[in-house]
Amino acid sequence: MTGDDTARSQASVDALRAADATLARLIDSLDPVDFATWRARWSLDPFSSLARAIVGQQIATRAAAAIFGRLQAFIGDRDPASAIAAASDAELRQIGLSGNKAASLRDLAARTLDGRLQLDRLEDLTDAEAHEQLTAVRGIGSWTADMFLLGQLGRPDILPAGDLGIRRAVQQAYGLETMPSEGEVRRISAAWRPNRSLATAYLYSSLRSLVPEPRRRPR
Repeated sequence: MTGDDTARSQASVDALRAADATLARLIDSLDPVDFATWRARWSLDPFSSLARAIVGQQIATRAAAAIFGRLQAFIGDRDPASAIAAASDAELRQIGLSGNKAASLRDLAARTLDGRLQLDRLEDLTDAEAHEQLTAVRGIGSWTADMFLLGQLGRPDILPAGDLGIRRAVQQAYGLETMPSEGEVRRISAAWRPNRSLATAYLYSSLRSLVPEPRRRPR
């Protein structure tokens, strides 16, 4: 991380502290979070990141990792979109993909190959434009698109407000009696603009101190 990056990161933290006293207390209660380091977990190429997200929907993390590993082995050194487009239904079933997930992966591959989804140009689009292209893919909902914008593209002002973990973290931080709705989270987070991605990283980090609850991954 360069000195400029460090200065920008500190400026973002300072802005969040100044904008919201409750969030400031949360930030001060946790170890420092560097957003660039936090998002480094997204180490796959854009297509593979989206494919992994589709594979992982509504199943346990271990099962998702096993199926995605088989998918990667099936693709091998080939172009992922071309390999999936050419795969037979039987081959995709053998990997462990349901019919719905196979259809979603085929749609992702088709849109990538015909240019409707231009993964190599998403960096040049606005958040809203990139979100629209992503959610047009079968099986990719708002949550998946938000996480892609956060992790893969590193956009600075993204908040997956409907995520159960984020809603739970907000409930805990703000001492709310009930879990806030997506709309309530968006209302609270308005003060965090244009640094909602960093706030998201801190909210997720705060969950480590809470008793975990099993949850299914949304679209």
